[in-house]
Amino acid sequence: MLTVDVAADIVGSGIKVVIVLVCVLVVPSLLTGLCVSIFQAVTQINEQTLSFLPRLIVTLAVLGVCGKWMLVELSDLCTHLFTQAALLVH
Repeated sequence: MLTVDVAADIVGSGIKVVIVLVCVLVVPSLLTGLCVSIFQAVTQINEQTLSFLPRLIVTLAVLGVCGKWMLVELSDLCTHLFTQAALLVH
């Protein structure tokens, strides 16, 4: 039976997976942007492509390296949710 505790557990596990997956993508991009901003401030170069291109390359590299793991995490969450849904229906 679906109770408030079970529903909160399901939502909590989903939010946890989403936060972890987003952090894996966003944190390297933020760090790269910070390094590029410091470099631009030191050299006084204000080129738009200099701030965009490294972040794009880092984000694509992270997707290439961690993409399989991210898909496995999402599929594990979906499998867990469907297994739990089948157990909750009586």
